[in-house]
Parts: sequence; C-alpha cells; structure tokens
Amino acid sequence: MSTSASTPRRVVILGAAGRDFHNFNVVFRDNPDYTVVAFTATQIPDIDGRSYPPELAGSLYPDGIPIVDESGLSELIERERVDVAVFAYSDLPHTRVMHLASQCIAAGADFWLQSARQTMIESSKPVIAVCAVRTGVGKSQTTRYLSRILMDMGKRVVAIRHPMPYGDLARQACQRFATYADLDTHECTIEEREEYEPHIDNGFVVYAGVDYEQIIRQAEQEADVILWDGGNNDLPFYRPDLHITLADPLRPGDEAAYHPGEANVRMSDLVVINKCDSADEAAIAEVERSVRELAPKATVILADSPVTVESPETVAGKRVVVIEDGPTLTHGSMSFGAGVVGARGAGVAEIVDPSPYAVGSLAATYEKYPNARGILPAMGYGEEQVRDLEATIDAVPCDAVVSGTPIDITRVLHVAKPMVRARYELREREPGQLEAAVRKVLG
Repeated sequence: MSTSASTPRRVVILGAAGRDFHNFNVVFRDNPDYTVVAFTATQIPDIDGRSYPPELAGSLYPDGIPIVDESGLSELIERERVDVAVFAYSDLPHTRVMHLASQCIAAGADFWLQSARQTMIESSKPVIAVCAVRTGVGKSQTTRYLSRILMDMGKRVVAIRHPMPYGDLARQACQRFATYADLDTHECTIEEREEYEPHIDNGFVVYAGVDYEQIIRQAEQEADVILWDGGNNDLPFYRPDLHITLADPLRPGDEAAYHPGEANVRMSDLVVINKCDSADEAAIAEVERSVRELAPKATVILADSPVTVESPETVAGKRVVVIEDGPTLTHGSMSFGAGVVGARGAGVAEIVDPSPYAVGSLAATYEKYPNARGILPAMGYGEEQVRDLEATIDAVPCDAVVSGTPIDITRVLHVAKPMVRARYELREREPGQLEAAVRKVLG
C-alpha cells in the first residue's frame, strides 16, 4: 500500500536482529512512504536498548532507529501512533504469530507478514538455499555435504549465512570470514562460530552481516555458486535456483505448525527429511505424508545424521555433562541434540543434569526454556555468558564433557574437565539424489 510522501505510514518492525534489519533495508530504507519508529527485539539476549545506526538506516534516519524490548509492544504502538506492525523473525508456532497479530490489531496497528518474493534479492550467480522447518533440524551438516558436492564439481563456492549481528552493527554491515583469525577479529560469539567455522574447515569463504545487498555483490566477485545457509527456519534472503528445506521426524507435525517453516516447505524444490536414523518409522512416514500434501511438486529425500564421538574411551563408563547447540534447545524447543546421541552411543554411564548448578545467565535460560533442563545449552552470546558456561561446567559433579556443537568449542571455552566432540554428518539413504538436483540446476 502506498501513501502520499507527506503522510508516511508509521511502522514498527518486530524482530530478533536478523530478518527485521533485512526487511528494513530492502523495503523501508530510503522509502518516504514509511517512517519506521522502532525495531522490537526478542529471542536473543541483550539486543534491545541499542539503535540501528544511521550509517545503515539511510538518509531518512540521521539519528538511527531505536531497538526496544518486544514486551512493551502494545504501549509502543499506542504511544507512537503506529499504523503497521511488521513481523520479521522466525521459528514461532502459528498460534504465537497470531497472538502477536491480535495484540497489534487491538493496539491499533495493521499486522503484516511480508512475502519472500517481496524481500528476496536477485543474484547474478546461481543460488542454492538451505532452509528448515525448525531450528536444529540439520542445516549445518547439509550445507557441508552440499559444499563438498560443489567442490568436487570444480565450483568456487561462497557461503552466505543468515545474520547474527549482535555487536557493532555498523562494523558488521558486511563481514567476510576465511580463517579462524577472522573470527577473532570480528569478536564472534559462540553461536556465530558454530555457523561460520564449519565452512572455514571445508576451505570455503563465508559472508554474513547486516546489509545483504552489499554482501551478495561482494560475494559474487569470488564465487561460481552462492550457498545460502539459512538461520532458524527463516526464508531465503536471495532468490534461489534450488530451494532445499530440511524437515525433522523427531518433531513430526512441526513442518505445518511453525512460521515461516511451513512457507519454506511450500516453496521448496526439494525437501530432506533428516535424522531418520534417530526417529521411528511412523514419525518419518507422518512427516513425509505432510510434506507431500504441502509441496506436491517437491522432491522428497530421506537422510540420516550419524553421530560419532572423538576419543570415545574418554567418556565410556563416565558421568558426563552434555553441551548442545544453544538455539536448538531454546527457540528450537528440543530437549536433546547430537551430543546426547553421541554420548549414549559412546556408552557413558550417566548424563548429569547441569541445571541445578547453573550460574548467572544459564539459570535464567533454564527458567525461560525448561525443556533444556538435563542438557547444557551453549549460550555464548557474549563474554559474560561464556564465563557463566565455564563456571556451570566446573560446578557440575561429573567426570567429562561431551560437546555436540558443530565447532571446536575449546577455542573459546576453557574448563578443567576433559572434553570430547560429537560430530555429525548427512548421509542420504539413496546416495546421489542431492548431487543430481545440484547438477540439474547448474547444468
């Protein structure tokens, strides 16, 4: 809807320091039809109270745009006479999205869900997008698997990761990571390292940041193929030539119950039902039936995610604490991940519940996400949380630690207890299907 430039519509963008900034950049920045009065923040600790800086906000916002906590949304709409509330974050159940819609409508604002078509950027290079129905379904091992296929085809691959800009936004506008030193230079959090480090391990450059138009134009200069590595269950930021979505038989029904995961399934060219080796056959069949109903033209592939533990003798017969990828346990709502699977496979005597020993921000995490009790989420969004994580591990009465995060967490986490990594990879049940799909797109 367009209005006269003399009466711009007043907008608040609901976000979590990612999709919200992208939608602003693509749709609202330098657009005189709208005045964005604020971003709201949720899901990620300590991102409210900042501002979207004027260097990124454009000529209409010389003072930047405030970022406020979502808890004050109704009052913000009324106080700022907001006309439109734009929902712009991911991995929420449909009911929660509509509760937010009702809240905004009651406060006097329209509620918008912007389409992928409206917010995707065109690339001059082929784009393969890896997305999901939920956080923690296995995008990371799938992107690693695809990158090896592309490397074997002789393609120069650049991965572009969904945003995680939790620091100085102006400095993080366009980030390029090719070495571990780059991770240190950009002061990456544990969550950022979990997403960037595997690409570096595979020998690929990965970009991320805030301004995804600038990012794609730089990445195109050194790539034959762009690999979009999605975050949570969000939609692609770039128009894909091959849209792949991961579905999870450990959470059957979620493929049709979460936003924007369901939209990803409906848009997909190919759906991978992952973790089949950890799920029962009835759940796999249920997810496959649901996916085929939502996306009848999509190819459906079944895949396993086998887990191996380095130096299993270190933990066999021992009492251990298990660390898992943070978002998988928090807004991903899982109660375990690859670390637990690996620990059990290695024959540990007991997985010790760390929640009674949680320190500082970790105690608050368990209060907010009680499903995570029993496992230790790798909540490392800043130095204080890393120290809380270390102190919690030190306090747990156990013999060793099993880390199920996709990185060598000892690069940033220092504990006295012996620690082993649980590694996981994608394994197609019918080998060659993903490669055939990639070759069909790339010719």
